[in-house]
Amino acid sequence: MDSLITAVPSDEMPSRRVLGAYLAEARSECLRYLRAPGFMLPIMLFPGMFYLVFGVLMARGGGGEAARYLLASYLTFGVMSPGLFGFGVSLALERDGGLLTLKRALPMPAGAYLLGKMLMAMVAAACVALLLLVLSRVGHVALAPAQAAALLATGVLGVLPFCALGMFVGTLIKGQGAPGMLNLIYLPMSFLSGLWFPLPMLPKGLQQLAPLWPSFHLDRLALAAVGMGQGALLPHVLALLGFTGAFLLLAARRLRRIG
Repeated sequence: MDSLITAVPSDEMPSRRVLGAYLAEARSECLRYLRAPGFMLPIMLFPGMFYLVFGVLMARGGGGEAARYLLASYLTFGVMSPGLFGFGVSLALERDGGLLTLKRALPMPAGAYLLGKMLMAMVAAACVALLLLVLSRVGHVALAPAQAAALLATGVLGVLPFCALGMFVGTLIKGQGAPGMLNLIYLPMSFLSGLWFPLPMLPKGLQQLAPLWPSFHLDRLALAAVGMGQGALLPHVLALLGFTGAFLLLAARRLRRIG
C-alpha cells in the first residue's frame, strides 16, 4: 500500500506571489496618477515654468552660475511636491473613503500599498528632474553627463523624506483639509530653505533655522550635484535619512492606532 503524502497548508504567501503583489500595486499606483492630469500637470509645469522664467529668462544677465544655482533650487522645489501631495493628500482621502481599510483586508503584503505610493512619487520626481534638465539646455547651463545623472538621482531619491512627511500629515487630518495644510508646510519650508532666494538675503535668524527643514539639506545635495557644493555632504545625507526615518515611524505608529 502506497503511503499517503499530504501537503501541509501554509499561511505564508509564496515569495513569487509576494513579489507579484508588490509589482502589481506599484504598477496600479503609477498608472493611476500618470493618467490623472490634474495631479501630474501642476507637479511638472509649476517648477518648470518657474525655472524657465526665473532661471532661464531672468538669469541671462547673471551668467551661467545663476542659472545653475536656480536649477538645483527649483529641482528641490519640484520634487517636494510629489512626496507631499501625492502621498499626503491621497492617503488622507483614501483613509476617509475607507480604501485603506479595504486594502488591509485584501490578501496582499502590508507594505505594498505604501511602497507603491513611494514608487509613484519617485517616477513623478524623475519626470520633474528630466523636464528641468531639458530646460537647462535652453538656458545654456553646461552640465557634464555625470552631473546631470547625479542631479537626476538626487531628485529621485530626495523625494523620499517628503513622502514620509506627507504620510505623517495624511494620518493627522481629513482629506478635505489635506491640500491646504500641506501648502502651509510646502511653501514656507521652500522659502525658509533658501529655494527662492539665496539664504544670505534672508534675516540672520531665519538663516539659522534653515537646517531644521529637509528641503535645505536636499538643496545642498542638489547644488553639489551641479558643481556648486560647499562643505561635506554626509551631514546632509544623514539629516535626510533621519527625517525620513522619524516621520515614517510617527506615521506608522499613528496608522496602527487609528487606521
